[in-house]
Amino acid sequence: MNKQLVFGHQNPDTDAIVAAMAYSQLLNQLGANTEAVALGTPNDETKYVLDYFNAEAPRVVTTVANEVKEVILVDHNEAQQSVADRQDVQVVGVVDHHRIANFETTSPLYYRAEPVGCTSTIITKLYHENELEIPKQIAGLMLSAIISDTLLLKSPTTTDADKVAIKELATIAGIDAEKFGLEELRAGTNVASKSAADLIDADAKSFTLAGKNVRIAQINTVDVNDIFNRQPEFETAIKEAVATNGYDLFFLMVTNILNSDTEALVIGEPTEPVETAFEQKLNAQQRLVLPGVVSRKKQVVPQLTAAFEQK
Repeated sequence: MNKQLVFGHQNPDTDAIVAAMAYSQLLNQLGANTEAVALGTPNDETKYVLDYFNAEAPRVVTTVANEVKEVILVDHNEAQQSVADRQDVQVVGVVDHHRIANFETTSPLYYRAEPVGCTSTIITKLYHENELEIPKQIAGLMLSAIISDTLLLKSPTTTDADKVAIKELATIAGIDAEKFGLEELRAGTNVASKSAADLIDADAKSFTLAGKNVRIAQINTVDVNDIFNRQPEFETAIKEAVATNGYDLFFLMVTNILNSDTEALVIGEPTEPVETAFEQKLNAQQRLVLPGVVSRKKQVVPQLTAAFEQK
C-alpha cells in the first residue's frame, strides 16, 4: 500500500497540526498507511498542548513529492496555503472547515467540509461514523484544537457541533475544558520575547482577492498595546514581507482574547476595499478598531472578499 502524507496549512496553528495527527491515526486504524507531517514548527500554544498531552510533534516538511505520490489535506484547501509542490502530487482527501478556493483536482477524491469552528470537530464526527474509539491522548489534542480555533467557544465561528465535541472530548481526556483552555490560550500570547517578523508570520494566511495578493495575519494577546507600542518595528517587518513575497496588502489582526476585540494594522494597497468592508477610515496610524471581531475566517475574509469584488 502506498504511503500518504497528511498535513495542515503553512504556519500551522494547533488545529492544523492536531487535525493531521488525529486524522492520520483514524485512517491508519482503518488500514491505511499514512503519516502526519507539518508545514512548519509548532507555535507556543501548540507546543504547550503537545507537552501537556505528552505527544510528539510531527516532523516538518517543505516538499512532499520526493516522498509520496498521494497526500491528504486537513484544515485548508487553497493552494497558496499548502505545500510548495502540491501540484506534483495527487490530493486524495480533504477535511476542512474553510471556504473552498483555488482548488481543483484531476481525479475524484474524498472531500469533507463543514461550516464548524474547527477541523477537529469534523474528525471527532468521523471517529463516530467509523465506529472507532477516540484514544485519550487524541481526545485531549482535539479538545485543544477546538479550544484554540473557537477561543474557548467565544468565537462567532462556534457551532453546536463544536460545543458537543468539546464536552465529549473533555470527558474522554479527563480535562476541565474551561480551566485548561484558559491556560492553553494564555500560552500562545507571549509576544515580548519574539521579533515582529516572527509574530507576523506565526499565524498568517494568503488570499487571492480580485487578483490581489492579500496576507492576513493574526496575533492573540491579552493587551493590544504589547504590539502597538512596537508599531514601527511591525511596520518595518511587514514592509519587508511585502517586498519579499509580493503581497499587495498586509492586514494584521491584533486580537485581545480576554475581551474578544481586534485592532488591525493595514499596510499596502488598495486600502479602499478595507475601509469599505469595515465601514470606517484608517486612522493616522493606519489602524482600524474592530469591536467583537476575533475570527479571520468569518469576520474578516468574507467581508474583504466582498469589498474587493465590488471594487
